[in-house]
Amino acid sequence: QVQLVESGGGLMQAGGSLRLSCAVSGRYVSIDTWGWYRQAPGKQRELVADTSSGTTNYADSVKGRFTISRDNAKNTAYLQMNSLKPEDTALYYCYARVRRTYLTSLDNYWGQGTQVTVAS
Repeated sequence: QVQLVESGGGLMQAGGSLRLSCAVSGRYVSIDTWGWYRQAPGKQRELVADTSSGTTNYADSVKGRFTISRDNAKNTAYLQMNSLKPEDTALYYCYARVRRTYLTSLDNYWGQGTQVTVAS
């Protein structure tokens, strides 16, 4: 069973930085896409950033401040968050599209979420 585990969330003052990590475990052949989503109280889950085959996408609200990256050797993805704002406060979820075997299609997996709180 493939599992994603996030870490690195916490409380930070506005203007500060945090780095989220997402480690994947289990048996799989490849990971096609890594992504980070977030959900603030009372709001829908939204895409923050994703990366696939060299293409990277960012929400307009985080462009220039957040950077998504992946380390295939460590089976880990990262979200570097700089110049944090109070409106970045949310539960951040890691997402991956994973091919478990050479005979199966891509499946979507989610982490359990890590809380990021930015104080003004």
